[in-house]
Amino acid sequence: MADKNRGDQTSVLHGKYELGRFLGHGTFAKVYHARNLQTGKSVAMKVVGKEKVIKVGMMEQVKREIAVMKMVKHPNIVELHEVMASKSKIYFAMELVRGGELFSKVAKGRLKEDVARAYFQQLISAVDFCHSRGVYHRDLKPENLLLDDEGNLKVTDFGLSAFAEHLKQDGLLHTTCGTPAYVAPEVIGKKGYDGAKADIWSCGVILYVLLAGFLPFQDDNIIAMYKKIYRGDFKCPPWFSSEARRLVTKLLDPNPNTRITIAKIMETSWFKKSLPTAIRTKEEMEFESFDREENGAKEKRTETLNAFHIISLSEGFDLSPLFEEKRREEKEELRFATTKPASSVISRLEEVAKAKKFNVKKSESRVKLQGQEMGRKGKLAIAAEIFAITPSFLVVEVKKDGGDTLEYNQFCSKELRPALKDIVWTSPAENPTPA
Repeated sequence: MADKNRGDQTSVLHGKYELGRFLGHGTFAKVYHARNLQTGKSVAMKVVGKEKVIKVGMMEQVKREIAVMKMVKHPNIVELHEVMASKSKIYFAMELVRGGELFSKVAKGRLKEDVARAYFQQLISAVDFCHSRGVYHRDLKPENLLLDDEGNLKVTDFGLSAFAEHLKQDGLLHTTCGTPAYVAPEVIGKKGYDGAKADIWSCGVILYVLLAGFLPFQDDNIIAMYKKIYRGDFKCPPWFSSEARRLVTKLLDPNPNTRITIAKIMETSWFKKSLPTAIRTKEEMEFESFDREENGAKEKRTETLNAFHIISLSEGFDLSPLFEEKRREEKEELRFATTKPASSVISRLEEVAKAKKFNVKKSESRVKLQGQEMGRKGKLAIAAEIFAITPSFLVVEVKKDGGDTLEYNQFCSKELRPALKDIVWTSPAENPTPA
């Protein structure tokens, strides 16, 4: 049955999505329930009218939101599946988050401290991930924090976000944006601000609201409210624990230079309480089952490297990223050739693992490294597999097996590549012998 709110839209979009009931709307968009006809999965379809957006000069903002959401894939960020367009509309097929806004929970009254902490931990995890990609949200508030079926927090609405490349020559952002009650004092001051520090202030206001049930800076007169924000003029209610009070005070420091950083937030005793350290990740369970996997794989393993792979190794490390469309920071594997025996490769990988305090599981032709510390997307896991092209010529494939791609690439460039450099084979053409 057609939805009366749907206007001129057809029930099947681009032959792929069946549009369903109207879910809600924002200033420039309507959101519908939709079903992917190929997979049967439900999505939220955000429909933006091109004419309306162009009329108010918001097209750049829409493009920015698309670019940002393609970059920030994280368990606590609403995922953008794909973007489609017609002559008059832009369609965002997004993860359907069914639990509603965190705001509606707070509207019923303050949360218990352990519940507020769990939401805050997930918020900080998502914001830290964005900052690691040079993305600043700039409009963090409970209305932009959704909850899924299991009660996990999901950050949404990246329409006001900024990239690191938007920084002016002074290294600061200069656009005043955000929701007044959640905006950092330096944003109001219009002298330029650090996007990461401004987001941290907003996280501080959110934490205060979760714990208190009301805003830290309130006044019917917006100028008077801005003055309170500028001075950092707020009081913690008596039911805040002393640890929560300390953290909120450090988050709502009106001086961005002395305001607490995300790294320091994660080190506070209040933040570290009840972190789900006992829950084993899928990667950890796979790491523990390495021996069983290895026994089963020994007979089945085949050499699947083709001629292109081998040719591309003529300069030592695989050059295929240069020919692929995939973004460099998303590259999740590297490949190199060596004339050293497999035992030398494994020993070198073990040395790297030992230096970085990684756990190691190994066989004659496979090595798994598992980080001990939680990263932005769990513990970093790396798998290496050795293929014998001839008895004296091996190809080694190293790939990310778990954790954050950016952390994996940093590990490869700073630790792995330098450690392997002297055992990587390069073709004679690259190393001509002196006359």
